[in-house]
Amino acid sequence: MKTNSFRGRDFLCELDYTREEIETIMDVAWDLKRRRAMGEAHDHLLPGKTLFMIFYNQSLRTRNSFEAGMTQLGGHAHFLDPTKIYTPALEGQEEAYATERVSDVARVLGRMGDAIAIRCYGDPVDWVYGRAHVLMREFARWAGIPVINMECDKYHPCQGLADVFTVKEKLGTFKGVKFVMSWAYSPSIEKPRAVPQSAILYATLMGMDVTLAHPKGMELDDEVLAACRANAEKQGGSFKIEYDFEKALKGAHVVYPKSWTAIPTFAPPLGSRDEKKSEEIFAAHKDWICDAEHMKLADKDAIYMHCLPCDRGFEVTNEVVDGPQSVVFDEAENRLHVQKAVMSLIMR
Repeated sequence: MKTNSFRGRDFLCELDYTREEIETIMDVAWDLKRRRAMGEAHDHLLPGKTLFMIFYNQSLRTRNSFEAGMTQLGGHAHFLDPTKIYTPALEGQEEAYATERVSDVARVLGRMGDAIAIRCYGDPVDWVYGRAHVLMREFARWAGIPVINMECDKYHPCQGLADVFTVKEKLGTFKGVKFVMSWAYSPSIEKPRAVPQSAILYATLMGMDVTLAHPKGMELDDEVLAACRANAEKQGGSFKIEYDFEKALKGAHVVYPKSWTAIPTFAPPLGSRDEKKSEEIFAAHKDWICDAEHMKLADKDAIYMHCLPCDRGFEVTNEVVDGPQSVVFDEAENRLHVQKAVMSLIMR
């Protein structure tokens, strides 16, 4: 594949890319990571380029990996806080002298920079599932430059890319790898679906044997599940859903327990925006925690993954997240390398 086929494309959802294209991105990421380890500069790749970053939500890894990445590629990242500008809003959701229509913001930034990256989910879109992804698609419609999804309410394609990159780095292959994406308990009921949905989409795309584990009431998007089944059939892997945490973990090579919100948390038409009901569902499953005993159910060489931040003492114990099987900090670092690969391909 010619790498210039990426030029000018958006990176909004992994469903927009083929396995071959994702593997090309990972190949570039491997090269960039190797160069950095050898002390080789690669600031000639995006010299003078500008990335505008719009964060409707807080961030540590995402903001800093994009900013550091642009610096290392020779460009610059601008951080835009929506509360400090006229907040970009969809048509029909504007407020006079407080917001600015997405189509206008996108066209202005498109005249000044080379890509726009956006993070938006939850409260900024009133927990209406899918609205944040619509907002990103609207930016892409008008911007005239690539738009990158830094996490919306449906997908987190950059995190998912780092996840599979880390699996390949640690295990050396995707074939025959049992990848378990599991819900885990957290005292916070408001966590988007994006990480688990992107994780299983990428894992099935790479041909792994994927198990999605969660209590009933924590179901993920039907469209995503259908895509996972199609990926598994095409790529020679498998995909199944399990409602028993311990059963799901047996023989796993990748253990990825992370909390996400229950369906009642969302606003209609998906949910009922019933926080009390969500809290009841969460409270009934406090035993879904990744501790040393649960890790023993997995393969002896299994790796523990988490996108971070993890809720220590709830989602996972210190013994596991700080233990020898944990690869969470390599996983976090790999956000830098895969995002540099994406940017260097689509922004040139």
